[in-house]
Amino acid sequence: MIQHLPPYPAYKDSGVPWLGKVPEHWEVRRLRNIVELRVSNVDKHSKEGEQPVRLCNYVDVYRHERIRAHMQFMKATASVEEIERFRLERGDVLITKDSEAWDDIAVPVLVESAAPDLISGYHLALLRPSHVVEGAFLLRALQSPQVAYQFHVEATGVTRYGLSHDAIKSALVPLPPLPEQTAIVRFLDYMDRRIRRSIRAKQKLITLLEEYRQALIHQAVTGKIDVRTGKPYPAYKDSGVPWLGQVPEHWEVRRLRNIVEMRVSNVDKHSKEGEQPVRLCNYVHVYKHERIRANMDFMKATASTEEIELFRLERGDVLITKDSEAWDDIGVPALVEYSAPDLISGYHLALLRPSHVVEGAFLLRALQNPQVAYQFHVEANGVTRYGLSHDAIKSALVPLPPLLEQTAIVEYLDAQTAKLDTAIAAARREIELLREYRTRLIADLVTGKVDVRQVAAQLPEEPPDQEAGTEEEEPVAEELATVDSQEESNGEV
Repeated sequence: MIQHLPPYPAYKDSGVPWLGKVPEHWEVRRLRNIVELRVSNVDKHSKEGEQPVRLCNYVDVYRHERIRAHMQFMKATASVEEIERFRLERGDVLITKDSEAWDDIAVPVLVESAAPDLISGYHLALLRPSHVVEGAFLLRALQSPQVAYQFHVEATGVTRYGLSHDAIKSALVPLPPLPEQTAIVRFLDYMDRRIRRSIRAKQKLITLLEEYRQALIHQAVTGKIDVRTGKPYPAYKDSGVPWLGQVPEHWEVRRLRNIVEMRVSNVDKHSKEGEQPVRLCNYVHVYKHERIRANMDFMKATASTEEIELFRLERGDVLITKDSEAWDDIGVPALVEYSAPDLISGYHLALLRPSHVVEGAFLLRALQNPQVAYQFHVEANGVTRYGLSHDAIKSALVPLPPLLEQTAIVEYLDAQTAKLDTAIAAARREIELLREYRTRLIADLVTGKVDVRQVAAQLPEEPPDQEAGTEEEEPVAEELATVDSQEESNGEV
């Protein structure tokens, strides 16, 4: 459907090093000349004598590409003057003016629909387009990495970054005539819908694969199937545990205190004189990896001789997250596959050293079973941060087959999950490539590398894009590949 995307017939030097050449009839203008800038000072408090409003805040801009009046906004109050000045209008563009990271500055969003009580909140800059620029084109221009980088380098701060009014107004934007702005927006919206649908389809596939992975682990470690035969076990007995139900007749159900030695590390991330250098396996290593290997990138710190002896990792150990900011992130396990003399367990982790009755690799799989993990979730205490007591960990129940069966279960699950993990990783990589393609496509169009005027005129009419997750997924790989290959042959990609 998408035809060859040619370059423009003639180009000129833009006079801007990072932009290079632009189509001969385009301009390059500073924001101060094409928008009216209004920086809101309306905070989140409600005050007597002011009028009720809904505040469009930083998080609304950061998480959405379009602002719509029906979205859920924070309720607050504002003066009549503030409402008049900072009320959102259709076609406005908002950008994040302050952030905790310099490269999160100037994230843009388009106001697609507004309401009389919807106003811009603090930490945002409202850009109201003049008659020479469409808000929808300005959104796309500000999404271009080249344009956005101007804001990033102008952001000042240490722990929090911000943009001055002049830094915003001085940013340069390539500016085609209005009809071309409309054509570019039309084409990008058309392609964007297809890219987003493809991403959602792949995200749905990842969810299904992860659910299937969990189901395989659950069936194997609770004895619902005998992995050696692929069938149920010949005889079962009541486990005495409501959430577990029946288990194979010859299996046991044991508490962790009876099958592991638990060691809860108190080694922090600091280096102290008189201690020995070590590498710390910390929360993030366990949370992000299923296997811990000695060649991974660990934090350097120091520890006493006693701490090293007590918390040194050994092959077959299992680590779990003991503390977390979310209750359902408690008890995430990782298996120590390879270790080293200087590698020790860090703070916020519990080290479980298996006894002679359990393999570490089986214990990993048992703790990955949602039913087993749920025991930790319900025992987690806290409000803004959650943690497990030593007794809560030790009291958790685990189904326990004989060692030979543990080995068989581990080998089966390793083989099956490896296939699923490969498929999940491939889908995630495809999502990453689609996002990269989207970014490059926006950059090429808003800087005039390709001419989409004729193609945009031939595109079918479609309803406006809705919030992510409301549209059906549809395959677009072939269509995207066609565009990509044609642009490549054109020398523009």
